[in-house]
Amino acid sequence: MIEDCRVAVVVPARDEARHIAAVVGSMPSFVDAIIVVDDGSRDDTATRAAVAGAPVEIVRHARSRGVGAALTSGYRRALERGDDIIAVMAGDGQMDPDDLAAVVAPVAAGDADYVKGNRLGHPDVGRVMPVARRLGTTLLGRLTALATGVPLGDSQCGYTAIAARALKRVDVGAMWPRYGYPNDLLGMVAAAGLRVGEVTVRPVYRDERSGLRAYHVATISWLIARAAWRRATSSL
Repeated sequence: MIEDCRVAVVVPARDEARHIAAVVGSMPSFVDAIIVVDDGSRDDTATRAAVAGAPVEIVRHARSRGVGAALTSGYRRALERGDDIIAVMAGDGQMDPDDLAAVVAPVAAGDADYVKGNRLGHPDVGRVMPVARRLGTTLLGRLTALATGVPLGDSQCGYTAIAARALKRVDVGAMWPRYGYPNDLLGMVAAAGLRVGEVTVRPVYRDERSGLRAYHVATISWLIARAAWRRATSSL
């Protein structure tokens, strides 16, 4: 617990057998529940998560539905459990567990309803994050900020925490199920009038190839436009 709040961490994972045990095993001691959502993995991701040495609950998708859908399943399970704060960490090890307390703290203190990590503000970003990805992330962040009215820098970072009471005001079942879900969720959060915070987190990159494709950029652009529409219509 932190600030008398029960903290659950949702870990969406697909084919992450190489990294999932390290992710689960590195969770800080204040985490009360770890919910690994195995999104139709073709390897033994779920098995390795279950024996990683920490209490883990596994939610399985029989087939891959997408990272956004995996997050929806994890959110729903955390709400069923009655957890107070629900954080998200990826199953690929690209989120530093040492940053989790900083991501959760503003929610626990009641200063924000939803907190996102910001990799672009970290001093290592120029050395660690590939140039093309850094430029694309910066552009998408600015467009998402304009669309939602939320001043933020790194809209694409999936390192987040949200208060359960705030999550109940968002229809997570309507969230975009695949790439682009961070922009869609931000649009929903903004339309609900929730308070959004941002904290600096360390950018972590391994030797894997990005799954992002050109058509994903078109999808994200459409989702940003939908966020702007949600903002406009929520004030009517």
